[in-house]
Amino acid sequence: MPFPKVRLRITDFLRLMHEKHVIHSLTELDVTQPREYIRLHKARTGEGLSFTAFFISCLSKAVDEDKYMHAYRKWGNRLVLFDDVDVTTVVEHEVEEVRIATPYIIRAANKKTLREIHGEIRASQEQKAREFKKMPWYEHLFFSLPTHFRLLVFRIVGNSPDFRKKVEGTVMVTAIGMFGKGSAWGIPMTVYTLCLTLGGISEKPGVVQGKIEVREYLSLTVSVDHDIVDGAPLARFMARLKELVESAYGLAGPVA
Repeated sequence: MPFPKVRLRITDFLRLMHEKHVIHSLTELDVTQPREYIRLHKARTGEGLSFTAFFISCLSKAVDEDKYMHAYRKWGNRLVLFDDVDVTTVVEHEVEEVRIATPYIIRAANKKTLREIHGEIRASQEQKAREFKKMPWYEHLFFSLPTHFRLLVFRIVGNSPDFRKKVEGTVMVTAIGMFGKGSAWGIPMTVYTLCLTLGGISEKPGVVQGKIEVREYLSLTVSVDHDIVDGAPLARFMARLKELVESAYGLAGPVA
């Protein structure tokens, strides 16, 4: 079988990812309350809300409060901080008879409601599948060039935070948990300053108001570029994200 040319996008980025100084933090979030709200919403309305959309809503809120978490270096000696939190998430499609994960960028997610984020993700599933069926002629030409030349181009444009924001977004969310059940953490490779990998969701005993109950826990990996983010700021960011997720931010009332 021929190697699909569309996958050269991925292999090139994997090479660039090896050059990043990424650190990972593995944790668990109690998602019992938000999952219950989502089930109640479906029972009441018949609509299944996307858990990924809920998580992105919480994430964009936390990043909006600490913009340093999605800062990018500009030619080595300056940092650019963005007001808009552009979250890239991944949708899997079948392209040229091969299952491939394709990206979709939710622009200014920190300024959108959970309903708007949910609608964008659902619409992107069909839209992105059509876009990836055929590679444009200019991409065919570019990916026919030698690998070292393509990587040189990517490194040059990668020094422009504005260009990266336009083509990559500012934060990455990938959900490996959609492909299986139980506790599971992913350890990603990434070119982003901040990347979050949603793993499996499993039932475990937890203590609530002094009593042991069965709770649902999300396995979560938070990965950051250590050139920009240190451990203490990462810990504070994770504490805020945990607070938002576990309190079902955006789900406690009617979903707008």
